[in-house]
Amino acid sequence: MNNAESSTVASGLAWFKSSYSGAEGGQCVEVAAATAVVHVRDSKAVAGPVVTVSREAWVGFVGLTSSGRGV
Repeated sequence: MNNAESSTVASGLAWFKSSYSGAEGGQCVEVAAATAVVHVRDSKAVAGPVVTVSREAWVGFVGLTSSGRGV
């Protein structure tokens, strides 16, 4: 995982905000899938750091959170 990646590296990607995000903002993340990795950032700080994980790690994370077991 690379948690210090510059947002300029991921600036050309299509970012998607969580469907659980309300219109008022709040605690939201955005994700952008690239060929081999998934980028994650704070939707309130788009110029801030980007966390990058492998697609396999992202699938595992989503699987854990959607199964109700938590992380």
